[in-house]
Amino acid sequence: MTQTLVVIGNGMVGHRLVEILRDSSWRIVVFGEESRPAYDRVALSSYVDTWNSADLELTPLSGCELRLGEKAVSVDRERRVVTGASGVEVQYDALVLATGSVPFVPPVPGRDLPGCHVYRTIDDLDDIRATVQAADRPGRHSGMVLGGGLLGLEAANALRGMGVSPHVVELAPRLMPIQVDEGGAGLLKRLVEKLDLTVHTGTSASSIERDGSRLIAKLASGVELDLDVVVFSAGIRPRTDLDLGLELGPRGGYLVDAACRTADPHVFAIGECAAVEGVAYGLVAPGYAMAEVVADQLHGGAKTFPGADLSTKLKLLGVDVASFGDAHAQTEGALEVVVNNAVAGTYSKLVVSDDAKTLLGGVLVGDASAYPSLRPLVGKEVPAALLQPGGAVDVEMPADAQVCSCHAVTKQTITDAIQSGVACDVAELKACTKAGTGCGSCVPMLKKLLTDCGVEQSKALCEHFTYSRAELFEIVRATRVTTFTALVEKHGTGRGCDICKPAVASILASLNNGHILGEAQAPLQDTNDRFLANLQRNGTYSVVPRIPGGEITPEKLIVIGEVARDFGLYTKITGGQRIDLFGATVDQLPEIWRRLVDAGFESGHAYGKALRTVKSCVGTTWCRYGVQDSVGLAIELELRYRGLRSPHKLKSAVSGCARECAEARGKDFGVIATENGWNLYVGGNGGFTPRHADLLVSDVDTETLIKVIDRFLMFYIRTADRLQRTSAWLEGLDGGLDHLREVIVDDKLGICDELEAAMAAHVHDYADEWRGVLEDPEKLARFTSFVNAPGTPDPTISFRAERGQRVPVQLGIPEVVR
Repeated sequence: MTQTLVVIGNGMVGHRLVEILRDSSWRIVVFGEESRPAYDRVALSSYVDTWNSADLELTPLSGCELRLGEKAVSVDRERRVVTGASGVEVQYDALVLATGSVPFVPPVPGRDLPGCHVYRTIDDLDDIRATVQAADRPGRHSGMVLGGGLLGLEAANALRGMGVSPHVVELAPRLMPIQVDEGGAGLLKRLVEKLDLTVHTGTSASSIERDGSRLIAKLASGVELDLDVVVFSAGIRPRTDLDLGLELGPRGGYLVDAACRTADPHVFAIGECAAVEGVAYGLVAPGYAMAEVVADQLHGGAKTFPGADLSTKLKLLGVDVASFGDAHAQTEGALEVVVNNAVAGTYSKLVVSDDAKTLLGGVLVGDASAYPSLRPLVGKEVPAALLQPGGAVDVEMPADAQVCSCHAVTKQTITDAIQSGVACDVAELKACTKAGTGCGSCVPMLKKLLTDCGVEQSKALCEHFTYSRAELFEIVRATRVTTFTALVEKHGTGRGCDICKPAVASILASLNNGHILGEAQAPLQDTNDRFLANLQRNGTYSVVPRIPGGEITPEKLIVIGEVARDFGLYTKITGGQRIDLFGATVDQLPEIWRRLVDAGFESGHAYGKALRTVKSCVGTTWCRYGVQDSVGLAIELELRYRGLRSPHKLKSAVSGCARECAEARGKDFGVIATENGWNLYVGGNGGFTPRHADLLVSDVDTETLIKVIDRFLMFYIRTADRLQRTSAWLEGLDGGLDHLREVIVDDKLGICDELEAAMAAHVHDYADEWRGVLEDPEKLARFTSFVNAPGTPDPTISFRAERGQRVPVQLGIPEVVR
């Protein structure tokens, strides 16, 4: 006789259990309170990208009776009957509780006011969106997320996607206090605050009040926030509202043993609603492990819960964060190896045993690329190289090391699948081993293991496009696609990510598809590009007008000085012979631009992956050693290539003689004057890995020089990978400098006319982005103070005086509030 299994809950863990059991002899009935099928709650914030819930849906279930929109309201354990809200009764032989959790809402006065929401479901996001759309604040809206943990930062990311500038309020003294230590959290705070987000730690909301159409949140620190929306994301609590008469764990959750069985032998509990031997887990990976245990138990097995790997790797607001093992060094005698590179924006900490022989855990912020290699080594002998500053992480992983913690898949299982020919790529490995189908953090390691086993890897841009950036460029150019949505629908999959979206934005801009803040490109841009200015550490922006070749008239200098004085901006001469104006708020940017544009200035594109400057010496105009007019050529080149969007920023210089005062050989393309004309050098750069440029052509006239530069830049833009400088591109180019010379000087591929035509189109179509905003009321409306009414200063931004100018207030230094 067929036995009946009833599952209460259709979340990710309940779905996982049914997925395992659906081909078994059990009749399975699922009660799902939500009206939609199970979806990926871990990726909830990505719903904001498309507002299409179907993109989040998990694999449709077959072989079960799925009762969507049917809440289980009671369980009679004596009769073994579950009753639904509609009155339906289903008798069971086994019952699995997978009711998940509910958001924790702190008892803040005003928490029930309209405009206050929780962040847990798709319906919650729809409600938040409706509140934002109904707000009458012009320009960018303001919101508060109460909770600075993992869920809180996810909620903040969702708000950003809705055009809201979020304040994150965390009671603990740092962000993500459970996963990240003080050092890592400090860097995380600095990185996320560059992304139009304000962090308030060590405080809480004392009250929320209605003020007309707005909400006023008063923090315990004394700060008041003027808001359009409030989101509570301060943690979760196991959902145990069904009255079953079962014992609960110390911190909630149905108390179960190692077999995930309650005191009633016919009732199991899994996921966030379960307290396994008294411990409740709030991550999906332990929930999946519980589902595996119950599936085995229902088949007569003896599998038990193996414990939980609480390691986490995420990309929060575009910032890599990972923690694993004993991240907080709580093991007695534990030692810490910390590398905090504030310049590079990375933090790493390894925790080892007191004899420095065993890896216990670690924290990574800013760059978590080492996570797939490090996490499987927890509890094993630590390679000596890891304990050296900048130590290598490409170490041999033991065969029994767990690569995928979500599904407990070992390296041996993966390599067996590869070597047997069952799996030849990541997709096949996911299908046959389940590795990489949970949180996805182990996917880089899957790629590495494929490579280690001799399987050639794809050069796909990301999981949403099987093409490289160069191939996507050609697709966009040939098909004349003008939007990311059209491109991903026709030539990709899914919704896109923070890898492919900016890359496609660069391609669209390179092909002159309208203003950078146009409808097709604006949603793909990062903060700097969205505001056509560089975000600084205190939430203000810097403005860099273009000064071609570094040449400027006294009248224009006076205008810059007057603008800096009138808006209270800090001024500094840059290394590229321009003047940087620091300390502008978002609402001030258009006012500043208007003054500068009226005086003949335009955007210097210091915020974009584009041409920055063409530096020059004074050349023959003034210098007694000069042999060519370096200033004139620098101005001509900068005006020709201004606004040229590329895979990475571009810098150039022109030196008037071999003395090289403009440092041309340290630039992406640099020109040095000779007695007979010009020498062109390409592929140089400064930075962390300086590289001298290579000589491409010598003693050419100006017309030939410009023609070769046109070809060089367009060939680079078409063929380089995302975020690849010309130096790395040239070094990775098959055939190197010789091949480059054959292509753009000798025209071996017959594409030079096409490259020149593309550059000519760019020159013809160039338009100043600042002026474009000033002439478009819709674009102009975005540049509004996001905390107070338009024109009202942001009270969280403050300055102090230093050497006669205003600079941001730093911790411990007296402030002068603007």
